[in-house]
Amino acid sequence: MTTPDVTVVVAVYNTMPYLTECLQSLVGQSIGLDRLQVVAVDDGSTDDSGRELDRFAEKYPDTFKVLHQENSGGPAVPSNRALELATGRYVYFIGSDDHLGDEALERMVACADAREADVVVGKMVGTNGRYVHQKLYTDDNPDISLYDSALPYTLANTKLFRRELVEKHKLRFPEDMPVGSDQPFTIEACFRARKISVVGDYTCYYAVKRGDASNITYRADHLARLRCAAKIMEHTAALIEAGPKRDAVFKRHFEWELSKLLQKDFLRLDTDTRRKVCEGIAALLDAYFTDGLRDRTGVVRRVRFGLAWRGAVDELSRALSDEAEHGAPPFLLEDGRAFAAYPGFRDGAVGLPDHFYEVLGEGVAGRLAKHTRLESAEWEQEGEDLALALTVRIGVIGDTASAVVVPAQGAMPATADKPGARRLPGDARRPDAVGSFVREAAPDGRGTLLTARIPVRPGTVKRGLRVYVDVAGSTYEIPVRADGTAMPLARRWVRTDPHRASVNVNSKGRLVLSTAPLWEPETGAFSRLRSKVSRPKRK
Repeated sequence: MTTPDVTVVVAVYNTMPYLTECLQSLVGQSIGLDRLQVVAVDDGSTDDSGRELDRFAEKYPDTFKVLHQENSGGPAVPSNRALELATGRYVYFIGSDDHLGDEALERMVACADAREADVVVGKMVGTNGRYVHQKLYTDDNPDISLYDSALPYTLANTKLFRRELVEKHKLRFPEDMPVGSDQPFTIEACFRARKISVVGDYTCYYAVKRGDASNITYRADHLARLRCAAKIMEHTAALIEAGPKRDAVFKRHFEWELSKLLQKDFLRLDTDTRRKVCEGIAALLDAYFTDGLRDRTGVVRRVRFGLAWRGAVDELSRALSDEAEHGAPPFLLEDGRAFAAYPGFRDGAVGLPDHFYEVLGEGVAGRLAKHTRLESAEWEQEGEDLALALTVRIGVIGDTASAVVVPAQGAMPATADKPGARRLPGDARRPDAVGSFVREAAPDGRGTLLTARIPVRPGTVKRGLRVYVDVAGSTYEIPVRADGTAMPLARRWVRTDPHRASVNVNSKGRLVLSTAPLWEPETGAFSRLRSKVSRPKRK
């Protein structure tokens, strides 16, 4: 019998009707059935999955091998059993609720052969709302490393592995892990691989989020996920010595697996479970959270880790509930540094050092934008001089002397964050501030009220109203948003050259100050903006 080029392993448990599309995508592969082996293990399904596997095995007897067993509680046992029956030069794993692009296997096998790669990562995308990290797939890359690429954020076993590598190192899935059992396998395979390649120019894999969210990852409880994360990290630490390479892999586990244990659903846990989660995370922080990892972790996660580490369960719970209700706390500006004023900050009973709360080189534009909003606006006129008086709330407290509101001309760059804010490049010059400013703490203590009186000059201009503020050594430009606040009506003032000024909200919800002449003295024609004003008599 000819050795197949690739064996596809399918661990199956109650995945109808998704299973049918999965299997159809396998038999439809451009690589051809003669180069393909499919080993599917039914892990005690109680729906029609087992019968569907048998139907395909009957229809494609030379390609499919199907086994049935009692439920084992996870994909590790059926995957290991399938590996014992694999005969292909390469082995590929697919979730039984997912499916492949038509040319996926042909392209990945060709890539492995041409580049002599032991592991090939085919581009994955999510469907039905499933999130899949995409940074790894921006390029078709012949040779990547586990330590200086986005590979640690793509550790599912849905990759092509040279079976010789798998058998040489006796790679198998740990059978005592209900979730994440593919990660030790994948990490060790990538650690031992001579070369890892990426097929980034073709969508090989479609990862499906089921309509009932019944994927096993979504069903595991906090303590089970914590135990599995600890096992993954212990296995990785046994392979990779302490240092930058291990940190590069563990950064993913702190940012994903562990940080997900400290989100809003933490508040639904009973007190004893919250304590156990914090104790487990504290042990992993003690073992693996180096100073370098700590300083490269964003302040939101870093504070949560720190509170868990100190066993400050009440403060952690309050931080999560406060953020869910009010959003992130304001930034405290102090001597050129910025701190996120979460619960426990400078609380002697908690004893968490300041650097856990400090903004360290990370971008905070999105959070600044979210907490910058218009409180009030009105026109002030003295004689023929017009000014716009407005009060804006900004999400910073403390040393806010740099904060100003400026009518800035031109659109904000496309590189701005989704809410519209951006960190100015180091060589960028902020617009000159005009007018007067008063800065005072907001009554609720969650920000600063920036009150400005901005003179309005005649001329045809349209300018966005933006806040500029210095945070942790960087200057941020933040558009002022109205958020439903009623704007003052258009206002005109009488001069030899009469003009009208108005403040409007554009399609993005941002405030725009406009001025335009009411009539053009050179032609005697009225401007389209003249509204209900009468044309001045000529003398």
